Amino acid sequence: QVQLVESGGGLVQAGGSLRLSCAASGRTFSLGTLGWFRQAPGKEREFVGTIRWRTSVTYYADSVKGRFTISRDNAKSTVYLQMNSLKPEDTAVYYCADSLSNYARATNTFGSWGQGIQVTVSS
Repeated sequence: QVQLVESGGGLVQAGGSLRLSCAASGRTFSLGTLGWFRQAPGKEREFVGTIRWRTSVTYYADSVKGRFTISRDNAKSTVYLQMNSLKPEDTAVYYCADSLSNYARATNTFGSWGQGIQVTVSS
């Protein structure tokens, strides 16, 4: 059973940076995809980006491209979301999620989810 634990959230001023971590356990992470999603109050969960476990190939939503970077440490089975130039509209609960597919992007293609962590960007 895959377990995912996010950490690193908090409050930051607009223009600042935060790094989220997602510690994964419960399977061999040699295949598949780790995704980041976010959900703001009253809105649907939104795709942020993904990284393939084996190749580190990344893919980002247009709204975060150039500001957010996903990386991974396979030895620690941990994936990071580095968020720079943060904007108030980035405020949301951020989730990491695991999929056995190398091409997963839609929420229903991810089978395991973390509990979520709050990121608040003040203006």
